[in-house]
Amino acid sequence: MDLNAIDLFILDLDGTLTLSGKPLPGARDFLLTLVRLGKRFRYLTNNSSQSARQYEEKLRKLGFPVEEGQVMTSGKATVEYLRRRMPGARIFLLGTPDLEEEFLEAGFTLLHGEEERPDAVVFGFDKTLTYDKLRIACGFITEGVYYVATHPDLNCPVEGGKFIIDTGSFLKAVEASTGRLPEVILGKPSREIYALLAETTGVSGKAAAMVGDRLYTDLQGAADAGLSSILVLSGETSWESYVESGLQADLVVQGVAELQEALLQRLR
Repeated sequence: MDLNAIDLFILDLDGTLTLSGKPLPGARDFLLTLVRLGKRFRYLTNNSSQSARQYEEKLRKLGFPVEEGQVMTSGKATVEYLRRRMPGARIFLLGTPDLEEEFLEAGFTLLHGEEERPDAVVFGFDKTLTYDKLRIACGFITEGVYYVATHPDLNCPVEGGKFIIDTGSFLKAVEASTGRLPEVILGKPSREIYALLAETTGVSGKAAAMVGDRLYTDLQGAADAGLSSILVLSGETSWESYVESGLQADLVVQGVAELQEALLQRLR
């Protein structure tokens, strides 16, 4: 893989640069190397429990270089997708207060009960989820209300090789109850989120490289969108599971420290 031909690095967070909010070994040095080499990059996460603005603040506290607008979350992509298709719509949102704020700032009206029928039900990574919210959402979905989700991840990795339940697992429960899948899921591996990045950066195709640790979001998403792909083995995926998957990355490294070394070797 010719790393010099990459004009944009799209960087996953959990399992690639961070784990449980802490930097993985070599992450900061890798990012500073990208800056020094003049390589453009964007942070991309399927985690919709926090806003893009909050992620920017968190990354700065970790010592990561970040500029305004450099973070794309599945929540932000969902807001933009709906803003273009149904501006000012009434939304029944299963999401955290931070995600609610992103929708409100974009001009949407959020409904909190079952008295008024929404234009859309949006399912995000809702760490404040209650049975009542889930019950009301399933009622609207059963009635045929437009239904979208921020991302399909079943679990979210945390420290110690453990995980916490994520949005995709709840989507399966909703499907079992209502018989419906979301009309669209905006996060990786959806082409929608990569199309939005291409639009905002002007870089697409093999000139953009997705760097991530997950086979069926990062690697599959890159393949579907026609991007270059770099798999890191610092998160969810082992070498054995990669080989068994049948998916093909353009480059496989143990972590971003090894990717940094590969970048620097091209200059020697």
